[in-house]
Amino acid sequence: MSVLRGREIPTIGVSLVEDDLRTREDLTNLLANTPGLRLVSAHPTAENALKRLGVGAAQVALVDIQLPGLSGIECARRLCERDPGLLVLMVTVHEDATRLFESLRAGAAGYILKRDPPGAIVRAIFDAVAGGAPMSPSIARKVIQHFHILRPAPAPPLNGEGHLSPRERRIVELLATGYAYKEIADRLDLSIETVKTHLKRVYRKLRVTSAAAAVAKTLGQTH
Repeated sequence: MSVLRGREIPTIGVSLVEDDLRTREDLTNLLANTPGLRLVSAHPTAENALKRLGVGAAQVALVDIQLPGLSGIECARRLCERDPGLLVLMVTVHEDATRLFESLRAGAAGYILKRDPPGAIVRAIFDAVAGGAPMSPSIARKVIQHFHILRPAPAPPLNGEGHLSPRERRIVELLATGYAYKEIADRLDLSIETVKTHLKRVYRKLRVTSAAAAVAKTLGQTH
């Protein structure tokens, strides 16, 4: 636990998978100096992380996409399969849509750029734990562009499974562009509980268990 303004707050355990020593040290210092966060482990390769990071040891993993050997995307896939409770955030210099969508399909909970200010990376960690799907602004714009060119949704199956209502689809779109639950509620003039209820229906219809998985599956319908 950490103490903030006289009250205890839960500490989020974070692991790093980053081959660049300086970046790894910068992220280590960022975690050490942020109340509510702690470093669990740091790994220079995907193979090292898969070997040494225990199931349940961390709540969040920051994973570089371009790693030597096994890629960061494959690392994310294997970490998520092995530890479904782990939230993987891709931290990268790459902004292309292909890597973004591959990361989400691999199970990543968010996608942030290395050039983002330290505060944005910290917010992304807390947002992911709160149930969001954090994205850097430039990445969010790519997601918005993708939603704008989506083909019309197919007619719903007779049992309605997999078909999202316009409201549900709008909530997924806002999640994909980095909005937190409260921001979605304010934008759509809903209560936070109503937003969560809609998301539960989305998860059930799409047979997923997280915001990022819902985004990935919705985007994947047109790929």
